[in-house]
Amino acid sequence: MSGPVLVPILGDQLTRNLASIRGRTKDDTVILMMEVWDEATYVKHHKQKIALIFSAMRHFAEELRDAGWTVDYVKLDSEGNSGSFTGEVARAIEEHSPRLVSVVEAGEWRVREAMDQWADKFACEVEILGDDRFISTQAEFDEWAEDRKDLRMEFFYREMRRKTGLLMAREGDTDKPEGGDWNYDSENRKPPKEGLSAPERPKFEPDEITQDVIELVEDRFGDHFGSLERFGWPVTRDEAEEAADAFFAERIECFGPYQDAMVAGEDDLFHSMLSTSINLGLLDPLELCQRAEKAYKDGKAPINSVEGFIRQIIGWREYVRGIYFREGPEYTRRNALNHQRKLPEFYWGAETGMACVSQAVAQTREEAYAHHIQRLMVTGNFALLAGINPHEVHEWYLAVYADAYEWVEAPNTIGMSQFADGGIIASKPYVSSGAYINRMSDYCQNCSYSVSAKTGEKACPFNLLY
Repeated sequence: MSGPVLVPILGDQLTRNLASIRGRTKDDTVILMMEVWDEATYVKHHKQKIALIFSAMRHFAEELRDAGWTVDYVKLDSEGNSGSFTGEVARAIEEHSPRLVSVVEAGEWRVREAMDQWADKFACEVEILGDDRFISTQAEFDEWAEDRKDLRMEFFYREMRRKTGLLMAREGDTDKPEGGDWNYDSENRKPPKEGLSAPERPKFEPDEITQDVIELVEDRFGDHFGSLERFGWPVTRDEAEEAADAFFAERIECFGPYQDAMVAGEDDLFHSMLSTSINLGLLDPLELCQRAEKAYKDGKAPINSVEGFIRQIIGWREYVRGIYFREGPEYTRRNALNHQRKLPEFYWGAETGMACVSQAVAQTREEAYAHHIQRLMVTGNFALLAGINPHEVHEWYLAVYADAYEWVEAPNTIGMSQFADGGIIASKPYVSSGAYINRMSDYCQNCSYSVSAKTGEKACPFNLLY
């Protein structure tokens, strides 16, 4: 065949450094981008999550066109939209008669398994390339994991530090961790002091493209969880870079000490809020880690803040992806503790007297975001203590957070939060009484329950369950 190369780009692959684009010539390539019903509805994703992905996709398509690429863009409401990736690739093959379909592997088992059928379905050659936006390949992770009794993140993280050279110091013939320790978590658990607040992060006014997407989402997904009123996510690389600049200039210094703190009305505190942009492909994770390291070396941020930020990216992010693909597509069905209760309605916004849960869910509804301690020690902690079916918990986290993709969300939920994998990720179940939440937040001050009571009608439910 003498046709062009067809390059499908998925909604979380929004970078011009993608393996399927590198080395291609613009006059011999058709880029295919697809908004499809199947991807927006396999769980009922938060409205802001759908709007973020579609808007970022449309902006990226415009960026590619401006750079001279041919882009075949299928909107959700485009005539003839089949509603699936496979259906849209089939339509594009019929239209463009490519000699080759070149695609980067998907980040979820569900889509990978569909892609694996393309070579048999389509009349042209199909190549599926590895996603080299990650620091560790799956082969490297599997080699590290082979014959290990415990697959603890900390030890994998140290390998990633050695591989990248981040926060490493040369002593004689050996590389040592900067400052003498690999991990400064013990310095990153400060409870919030009274009046703790952080500089407001940049929020980006929706432009015409984003406004069109917001209207589309409200029209087509009006019954999904979440509000679009406060949408302000970065939807382009330039906006994401601006958000990163603000974090490194204004918040990284205090990020470490207060990364576990929770304050009513301070939804973000000192967190970077960059995970959505990283997971979409708008920001390069290694570049961000290098910027954090530079902030430390320039004396603008303490080592505990910088190390904590770097660990989240080259440690946790890389590690959970390795676990997800090593454990296989049935990982999300693990239920080691045999928990079977249904997810309570207050996870979807129904009234609850628990101030901490109410705060986390309300924030999630308005922002499609909650930070890791709210997810782990509030909503996750309650679900584990109450014996909620972990697959329901998994589907909730996957649906409601703008940064949630199954490869990163499922191990955090099934393994870390719910201990449903029987200890592959966590050494023990992460549960606590109300005392932890009281120490690390100001939520309990305005709660219907008493955090000091262990029994009785007014006892904190976390105490009763614990």
